[in-house]
Amino acid sequence: MNEKKQKKVFITLCLLPATLLVLIFMVYPTINVFFMSLFKWGGYSAEKTFVGLDNFRTLIKDMAFFRSFQNTILLIVIVTIFTLALALIFASILTREKFKGVNLFRIIFYVPNILSIVVIAAIFSAIYDPTNGLLNNLFSALRLENLQQLWLGDQKIVIYSIGAALIWQAIGYYMVMYMASMASIPESLYEASALEGAGALQQFFTITLPLTWSTIRTTLTFFVISTINLSFLLVKAMTNGGPDGSTEVFLSYMYKQAYTNSSYGYGMAIGVVVFTFSFILSAVLNKITKRDVYEF
Repeated sequence: MNEKKQKKVFITLCLLPATLLVLIFMVYPTINVFFMSLFKWGGYSAEKTFVGLDNFRTLIKDMAFFRSFQNTILLIVIVTIFTLALALIFASILTREKFKGVNLFRIIFYVPNILSIVVIAAIFSAIYDPTNGLLNNLFSALRLENLQQLWLGDQKIVIYSIGAALIWQAIGYYMVMYMASMASIPESLYEASALEGAGALQQFFTITLPLTWSTIRTTLTFFVISTINLSFLLVKAMTNGGPDGSTEVFLSYMYKQAYTNSSYGYGMAIGVVVFTFSFILSAVLNKITKRDVYEF
């Protein structure tokens, strides 16, 4: 066996375990979701009835599903905008500004990311407690009793309470990623712009933002998809979709249909919609955020 063939065999053997794992734990389950969406099945019985596209026809008329769709879109928009904006601002401050305790602030901002979602749910459930919670007690101390709310009990604001927890959890992680990108920007660019009279805000929009855009673009797509997943975990731990379905999101509604209401086939139909929506959204985001690469 010559050297070229040995190299090919070596590369094949290295890639084979990862390829098998992807096929077994990603490709096959995805295909199975599409297949099972065509059946009426309770999930536990041996009997499966082929119903074709009936699950999808039912889905189109399901107002509870559309409510979960609306909540998911709302969280994606609000959480993405606030998280990425705050992460960029904090990253810029901690990278560009020199003050005492910078490293401490970096650690503090990153701590929420290492906590499990269950711990975060417990923290915010305690904060939102209407009687003994930090938020309502703070408003009481400031004599702003009119701002006190049932943060997890009012259908009008509960989804925003979930969104606040998601934002708090994610800022530190993306801040660190942006800091790593900003650290590679030459200081000479800022010095030259300062000599030309550019202030800190102008430098941020003309230097920092364009030169970190490739990182922003990557994290944007990643964050949108992760919001769909994390929102399910946080909703499940904090409200279980309540009150009255006001915090149901894509995956929590799918889980409830598949494993609580014994409508596994219908739940998989929702899974197909979620998969398709995520794929299309990722493609659209990649398209609209495409920019020329700035070099320095």
